[in-house]
Amino acid sequence: MNHTRKIYELGRVILPIKIRKALSIKEGDDLNISIEDNVVILQKRTQDCIICHGIDDMQIYNDKNVCGVCYGKLAEHK
Repeated sequence: MNHTRKIYELGRVILPIKIRKALSIKEGDDLNISIEDNVVILQKRTQDCIICHGIDDMQIYNDKNVCGVCYGKLAEHK
């Protein structure tokens, strides 16, 4: 799926409805924005750490999403 969009005032970009539907992105959803090898990557943020909002090495702690770093800190305090 390939689309071309203009950058509007304040750097805004409108995501086409087909892309939003394909990724179940709704108004108000958070997106992670990153750059890899000069490519802008948008990812729907669904599983971030409840403590630091990181997304690396996700674990479940008491039925909550926690990154590996925060999981380790929580495990130390048990």
